[in-house]
Parts: sequence; C-alpha cells; structure tokens
Amino acid sequence: MKNLQPQGLWNNFYDLTQIPRPSGKKEEISAFLANYGRSLGLETIVDGIGNVIIRKPASPGYENHPGVILQGHMDMVPQKNNDTVFDFEKDPIEAYIDGEWVTAKGTTLGADNGIGVAAAMAILADKSVVHPPLEVLVTVDEETGMYGAFALEECQQVAFPFP
Repeated sequence: MKNLQPQGLWNNFYDLTQIPRPSGKKEEISAFLANYGRSLGLETIVDGIGNVIIRKPASPGYENHPGVILQGHMDMVPQKNNDTVFDFEKDPIEAYIDGEWVTAKGTTLGADNGIGVAAAMAILADKSVVHPPLEVLVTVDEETGMYGAFALEECQQVAFPFP
C-alpha cells in the first residue's frame, strides 16, 4: 500500500491501520496524531477527552483569508468476519491491495474515517500546498455517539474568525 499514489496519503493511511483504534481506545491514536503534528513543528493541542487539534499557519500572502478546518474522527467500526480471529484492541489491520481496491483481511479497513485523517495529515505535511490558515480537528469516539465532538470546548470550536 505504501507504493500507491499519492504516497503521503497512503503512507499515513497505512500507519493508521497499524494502530488499534476502536471507539473507546483513544490513547495510542491520540498520541500518534499529536506526535505527528509536533514533528511538523505545528501547534498541536490534545484536549481533556483526547481530541487532537493541529494548526498550520497560512502560506505567505494568505494570512488574511478565511481559515479552513479539516475535521475527521480517529476511531473505527470494529467488525470482523465470523471466521476471523482478531482483537481490535491489540491487532493492527491487515490491509492489502486486491486489484484496484485497498481492503483488509477478514476485518473492516478503518477507512471511515482513516482515509480522511490520512488526507488531512498529508495536507499538513505538504509544503507545496498554498493555503489559508488550516486547522485539523480529529475527534474521538464518533462511531459510538460523537462524544469527542460534543466535548469540544467553546474556545476550541472556532479557531479562526470568519467574516
């Protein structure tokens, strides 16, 4: 999968498949995302419930443009085939390419919302993308009730003023 294009997107998605992340198991994935933002030198916040916010300043000349928020969630639906032995709290997803499809061996792939989070990560890392102020918000426990979104503090909900 790491040879697929765009490579940044698929490398990030593969990395996400290696972290067990069913709803309620947020510590490792929150830490991974926070470390990712910090490794890029970006302002990174982890709130009390585990939501991760990563802010990237605007490209030169775009500082006064309205900001863009890319939002996703870090948990996945833990479903497996009846004949598959798999522990979603410990095992990485066994992703593979089947013809033109990326799929998983006996389990859900975690593409909801792993591919969205991987795309946001790729945008944060890509220095060639010209952009206004960016904020990536990745919430916890969306699959079981949007608990991360509901727990956002008011001061975190709007990071950029909109006209």
